[in-house]
Amino acid sequence: MTNTPTLGERRNQLVDQIASGRALPAAVEKAMRTVARDQFLPGLDPSRAYNDEAVSIKENPEGPLPLSLASVPSIVAMMLGQLDAQPGDRILEVGAGTGYNAALLAEIVGPDGAVTTVDIDSDVALHARHALNGAGYERVTVIERDGLKGAPENAPYDRMIATVGLWDIPHAWWKQLAEGGRLVLPFRWRGQTRSVALTRRGDTLVSDGMELCGFVPIIGQDGERTAELFDGKARLYYDQDQAVDSNLLNDVFSTPLHEVWSQVRVGSEEPFDGMWLRATVTDDTVCRLEVTSEALEGGVRRPAIPIRTPAIVVGGSLAYMILLREDATPEQPWRVGAAGYGPDGPALASALEAHIDAWGADRKAVPAMTIHPATGGPVDGPQEGHVIPKSESSVVLAH
Repeated sequence: MTNTPTLGERRNQLVDQIASGRALPAAVEKAMRTVARDQFLPGLDPSRAYNDEAVSIKENPEGPLPLSLASVPSIVAMMLGQLDAQPGDRILEVGAGTGYNAALLAEIVGPDGAVTTVDIDSDVALHARHALNGAGYERVTVIERDGLKGAPENAPYDRMIATVGLWDIPHAWWKQLAEGGRLVLPFRWRGQTRSVALTRRGDTLVSDGMELCGFVPIIGQDGERTAELFDGKARLYYDQDQAVDSNLLNDVFSTPLHEVWSQVRVGSEEPFDGMWLRATVTDDTVCRLEVTSEALEGGVRRPAIPIRTPAIVVGGSLAYMILLREDATPEQPWRVGAAGYGPDGPALASALEAHIDAWGADRKAVPAMTIHPATGGPVDGPQEGHVIPKSESSVVLAH
């Protein structure tokens, strides 16, 4: 007879699974073995709390994405590792979620530290408060508030972490993060999201790590745009500074297809988002393409990943990443290429293929990022890199 694991055993099994895939700092591992995630997910089968998966805690009646999620535990662990919180630290979390992440932070900083978590949604904030109280973390401060404003009453903070996607760095956060403090956030640019770890050096945030992730976007930022193509069967997601005109792209998929193939190959489980990241360092035409099953049935060339594939757009033409299976190379059966549509489709496909080749030559390269508060003009001083302007900040990327 097989014994059913206890919830504590399931919790340890989950942490063992996470630790087998990445090095966990001792403090993060201890916190994840201590805090009972099931206590923050009432109404869910408790055993499911120890699957490495996200759980929706509040649906969004006006859109496809939920208003709030309990994040995937392995992503939680990754971001806490990036944050590198220490005993005694003062921490601000933006996006209270279930309260689980705040409990982990409370364990890490200990009784001499302080954790404040804010959420714009009253139901979510109330859930987090009740769950934290029930789990014995009354010392965590929960505030119902627009996270873009932070929590100045408890500032300055040694560490700040966001568990919602941010397109920009709010001015208010600069005033609340201490000199030398660390900020970890799911940062969005050119259609992608990366968990970026940044350290404050005066009026500059300097990155020292980027990890692939996906989060519900924060309410109140609108720097991202969407263009409907092919009668709404395909969509482009791009930034407000990019010159995308959906009127020029209405009939792009009715033009001839042009394919260009690189010599780069990937395995079935090998990520290729690094190409997307690398391309944003030099190319302002990079964005994200989503293609529905109806578009595929209508003859559109299948992208590498239909719901989120890197693309480049110029005028009435576009190109995006595609894959071709070649079983002659079983360890890396997928050949990477580019599909181009529109009058400049062949040229754009070749340009994208050049990005693929550059990534293929050094797949682990991560660009350096610095972020500066926006002053209404260009970033002050000489910049070694490519500037992406946002509403409240300027981002500089360099190889």
